[in-house]
Amino acid sequence: MDAGALSRWATSIGPQTEGLVIAILASRPHPEQGFRTCLGILRLFRDIDRNRAEAVSARAVEIGGLNCKSIASLIANHKAARHSTEPTAIVDHANLRGPDYFH
Repeated sequence: MDAGALSRWATSIGPQTEGLVIAILASRPHPEQGFRTCLGILRLFRDIDRNRAEAVSARAVEIGGLNCKSIASLIANHKAARHSTEPTAIVDHANLRGPDYFH
């Protein structure tokens, strides 16, 4: 198996997964050193649906988790689905002091 075959296989899952495979291969001194990692990750993705695999791939690249253990942890703990890059809205509540309280 070569880098092109791994990339095509990852592309069949989605663009985030392809990005993950490319990041793994680029992070190693020799791309061949990342082949087993990529094969392990793609094997893990066989057990989950494509949307979840894409979310896990995006989160893994974001946090730098470019190994099987990190990917397996993201899958097992459903961390990718809960992560949101958008800030949460501040709720207006009577018990919140606000910025004027601290001046």
